[in-house]
Amino acid sequence: MSRQLQYVYKGETKVITFSYQKHRSPHEAAAEAEGIDLTAFLKMELQLEMVADSKAVKNHRDSYFSKLGFGKIVLLKKEAESIKDKR
Repeated sequence: MSRQLQYVYKGETKVITFSYQKHRSPHEAAAEAEGIDLTAFLKMELQLEMVADSKAVKNHRDSYFSKLGFGKIVLLKKEAESIKDKR
């Protein structure tokens, strides 16, 4: 079942369709939508998952995506308001 994914990229809020059947995480889907190759990042993330706890992996992912220019990345519920409306 697909859902809506909302993210901020370089100050612009965007909404795309997201499905766990196609992507491992919302971050991967957002990067693909922007045409960003995550091959090296995904290799590093897998290595980090083997030796670190989930909090370290999450911190690494958030830091990396922040450097790429991404802001908040969230899966929307049907009744949820968008990021733009919450400002």
